[in-house]
Amino acid sequence: MRHYDLCVIGTGPAGQRAAIQASKLGKKVCVIERKAVVGGAALNTGTIPSKSLREAILHVTAAQRQGAYSDSFAPASLTAPGASAGDERAGRIQYLTRFTQQVVTAEVDVATRHLVSNGIAIYQGDGAFVDANTVAVTDIDQATTTINADYIVVAVGANPSRPANIPFDNATIVDSDALLKLASLPKSLIVVGGGVIGTEYASMMQALGVRVTLIEGRPRLLEFLDAEISEALQYHLRQAGMTLRLGEKVVKIQSVDAAPDAPTRKIAQATLESGKTITADCLLFCIGRQGATDGLALDKVRLSADDRGRIKVNEHYQTDVPNIYAVGDVIGFPALASTSMEQGRLAACHMFGVKAESVPSLFPFGIYSIPEISMVGWTEEALTKEAVPFEAGVAQYKEIARAQLMGDTTGMLKLLIHQESRAILGVHVIGAGATELIHIGQAVMTYKGTVDYFINAVFNYPTLAECYKTAALNGANKLKNV
Repeated sequence: MRHYDLCVIGTGPAGQRAAIQASKLGKKVCVIERKAVVGGAALNTGTIPSKSLREAILHVTAAQRQGAYSDSFAPASLTAPGASAGDERAGRIQYLTRFTQQVVTAEVDVATRHLVSNGIAIYQGDGAFVDANTVAVTDIDQATTTINADYIVVAVGANPSRPANIPFDNATIVDSDALLKLASLPKSLIVVGGGVIGTEYASMMQALGVRVTLIEGRPRLLEFLDAEISEALQYHLRQAGMTLRLGEKVVKIQSVDAAPDAPTRKIAQATLESGKTITADCLLFCIGRQGATDGLALDKVRLSADDRGRIKVNEHYQTDVPNIYAVGDVIGFPALASTSMEQGRLAACHMFGVKAESVPSLFPFGIYSIPEISMVGWTEEALTKEAVPFEAGVAQYKEIARAQLMGDTTGMLKLLIHQESRAILGVHVIGAGATELIHIGQAVMTYKGTVDYFINAVFNYPTLAECYKTAALNGANKLKNV
């Protein structure tokens, strides 16, 4: 039996960070990965593939978005002249997939090097608990290695939810993993679920010219966002041609014949609670993810997962068994790669008695839709509910020279400012570079800065960062009733 100070089950962002942090503290560490390569869903099927796809889409559609430039800059066809429509759609998805795979391969190599260079042992196979300090690893040849560890971190991530009543076939009816493997680009697509993943993929496909219908049971998309930002997203998606069916619930999904005389060609059909029937070439089901806890034998350590495969933890990411921790998607919201990394770091520091500071209330959120969105801190709705007096300062991208230079004036940045202390309570951005811009506001909020910081600061000109100064001046004027 091999002994380690820490054994991490899963090598996604949370698992990697927990393992490397423990190694930096001088601990003997191993990780267990069931796939052939490290990285988990984030590198192989989720975050990196989807964001790579988005960047490729932005590249091939750049001239179409940048209306300030001549049509002569339109991207060249991705297939040979005279190719059929079907060939062109297949060629386009192959180009996008090829670019995505290059990025994934590079990132997997980087992650592997980081683990190896930190002296972390990597075991490939399925990990399952034997007891609170022992994990059995079964490899592809069914050989078993037993590992003993003082501490164990469960970082197995999550998989797309696949309810039994949905007839997934990975061609006509797909989940977010299968969407990346389609042989050709569909002409039309139904997206069921307006959460982060559904909204991101819906906007990407719409940008490629796919006719998208997005169905969401709640009255608006991404309800955790500031309402104004969510409404702006909905406006821009509709302007791009997307059909939004909000407040509608899907009661039945099936694959049907495209036409009576074409029984071999299938299309997707969604029936709504209101009685509407919607058809498309493909349907993407994006409602929830399921923690990948099956096979862990949690009962051996008297732990259990809820009906969505999630494990309950305390504020230090400890489970009910003190030496077993859980981090990342397997513990639920917010289930972002960035927050998962921090959870892994904090868990490793806590188990080995190292003080680590973090500000969970200022974790940023990034939604890589088109246009992209990011936020940190309070929303207007939350402040109103808590009776906190605030004012909002807004900068529209169309006011900013850099946005004009980019040919992309879709966007805004909003600061929420305390009316008395002038402290920054929240920052909300929609538009190009939102997920980068947010960190300026996050830093100022972390150090309890006020709106006056942005008023007095000098920003490079022209930059999108000038949005902060414009929004600050707008908010300060409102505070003075100017």
